[in-house]
Amino acid sequence: MEIDEEDMRRERNRARELRKSAWWKNKLAQGRCHYCGGVFKPSELTLDHIVPVARGGRSTKGNCVPACKECNNRKKNLLPVEWEDYLEKLKRGDSLS
Repeated sequence: MEIDEEDMRRERNRARELRKSAWWKNKLAQGRCHYCGGVFKPSELTLDHIVPVARGGRSTKGNCVPACKECNNRKKNLLPVEWEDYLEKLKRGDSLS
């Protein structure tokens, strides 16, 4: 699914607003990465879209989760099923190319 620049801009603005919300501040205060389960300081967590905006995801409470910077960088624009496949390959020691 191709997303145009106006949609990207709108979703970035929504994400910016969501980061200001009490809901997001509470998520950060919990200090847990959605993906690896690690505990981090709130300043070490980033907002990640489970379904990336570039792949048609939206900036909603149901699609945004706190992620450590390492998980967020590794996940990039992967969909949840693609991310699960990536993690399974890591566990098995498969080549990630």
